[in-house]
Amino acid sequence: MRLRTHRHVCAKQGVKAAPPVSSPMSFMPGLPYRRSIFNAGTDTDLPGKPVRHEGEKPVKDRAVNKVYDNTGIALNFFHEVFGRDSLDDRSMRVESAVHFGKDFANAMWTGEQMVYGDGDHNVGGFTEALDIITHELSHGVLQHMIPGGLGVYRLPVKDREFREQTHALQGQAGALNESFSDVMGSMVKQWHAGQTAAQANWLLGENMLAPQHGKAIRSLKDPGNRKLTWYDDDQFKTMEEYVDGADVHDSSGIPNHAFYLTARKIGGFSWEKAGAIWYEAFPKLKPKASFLDAARATSRVASARYGSKSKEYKAVVLAWETVKVLT
Repeated sequence: MRLRTHRHVCAKQGVKAAPPVSSPMSFMPGLPYRRSIFNAGTDTDLPGKPVRHEGEKPVKDRAVNKVYDNTGIALNFFHEVFGRDSLDDRSMRVESAVHFGKDFANAMWTGEQMVYGDGDHNVGGFTEALDIITHELSHGVLQHMIPGGLGVYRLPVKDREFREQTHALQGQAGALNESFSDVMGSMVKQWHAGQTAAQANWLLGENMLAPQHGKAIRSLKDPGNRKLTWYDDDQFKTMEEYVDGADVHDSSGIPNHAFYLTARKIGGFSWEKAGAIWYEAFPKLKPKASFLDAARATSRVASARYGSKSKEYKAVVLAWETVKVLT
């Protein structure tokens, strides 16, 4: 998650995807996930000091408790909706660090844990935002879905902001990586609120910006609409705006909008059909996949699941046509 200047951290994303295994409900009492929360103490050394593990009582630090709770909601979504058992589908421990860095105005996935800064006078509240926490967690999910990662490259030492920042995202594949996290973050937010695709506002990172800067980080409904988001939102909405070499957080607006259009056209709850199509299609992508590859993968899944004459398939195709990926 970033506004403009942050390079997303994706260390060690080249892990081999694990085969799916079945597991019982994990978020219910007596069937816990394996959450561990650390306190970085405004330092950048990770993982940080352990402060709360799975099943332990809340602590005095609100940031710790909010990350613990919101991580549980996100994990519960993946299990209830998609049958997924943690990030790797094999019950892996999920680690998060709060109070990372001094005035660090961002959140990130390092390849091993989620990390949250306390923010500054411009942006903050990362630990309070369910969709932001789900966004970072979903980078971990995708890391285990696609061997080698999606759009991942090794970051030169001179470009690293701190030690753990060994990898970053680039190209359309990197934008798809960001988009997958935005889509999952939006769906978890809607799922937790019980909202249909029509009822949701499709904003990501609401109430995190100082009022003079804007209202939200991104909009899947209308990417780049600064009246809905913030004063420097440069997200693309269609391929007519796309330029090679663009920041992945800007170009991710194109697949983001394709998902929004699909979910709205199908109707109902976004996770039931549109989300199921995206979740099944993305593991089929290669590390250097393009938007066209994603359009074809989601279209094929929609056809296989619902038929080539179904409204679901037609909704997917129309969405990618609308954003000018399919012609």
